[in-house]
Amino acid sequence: MKRKFCFFLPFTICVFSSAFAQLEKIDTDRPDQTESAVLTPKKWIQLEMGFIIQHNSKLENEFLLPTLLSKYGISKRIECRLITTYNCIKAMGINNITGLSPIELGSRIALTEEKKWIPKISLLLHLAIPGLSSKNFKINKAAPKFRFSMQHTLTDQIGLGYNLGAEWDGYNNQPTLIYTFAPGFNLNEKWYGYFEAYGFISRAETAQHNLDGGIAYYVNDNTKLDISSGFGISKTAPDWYFAIGASIRFKTGQ
Repeated sequence: MKRKFCFFLPFTICVFSSAFAQLEKIDTDRPDQTESAVLTPKKWIQLEMGFIIQHNSKLENEFLLPTLLSKYGISKRIECRLITTYNCIKAMGINNITGLSPIELGSRIALTEEKKWIPKISLLLHLAIPGLSSKNFKINKAAPKFRFSMQHTLTDQIGLGYNLGAEWDGYNNQPTLIYTFAPGFNLNEKWYGYFEAYGFISRAETAQHNLDGGIAYYVNDNTKLDISSGFGISKTAPDWYFAIGASIRFKTGQ
């Protein structure tokens, strides 16, 4: 799953965000597993928080309470990113494993704009830092991740996003390949929906393949609420997950 941090989402900022000049509606990386190709506007901060329950097996449940993606637009082509997640794993017969997962620092770089058959493309880079986590989730080495995020506008109501990339877990040198494919639909001015296929492929483990879907509601151009759920379609994938979340952005300067 996306691990796509701070522990509070400052909803009170909603009151002030409407005072700034309006842009296109907020574009987020959640709730789907497909990272967006759209950058956070220059000098804007964007916060995307989610609460996730995942049933890994009959013996294990995992809770992300919460996960937070914080983004800042440096320019039209670059944004900075920070990912923090508080994790709780409940497994039968052992004590709960809780703590902060390795903090990830990263950026998104705009590569191309959409033109005819050429999609809008961005490159996402993240690095999980050893030592910047709780003891229970400490990794042995720096763990890089990258994705190429691609986006097509098919009609005024329908878009298509897909990702290809790889990530390392911080324990060995074997990469895990990542793919996502997510058609999205503007249901009206306030509602958005999607369905998605995504997976993780590694030589060290059996591949995981999953399906999910969700809806999002735009409170205003700068605030978005979402709900999503999915399930595994291969033996090693999690049985199911359920997530709710909220995203907000606000301007920091002229």
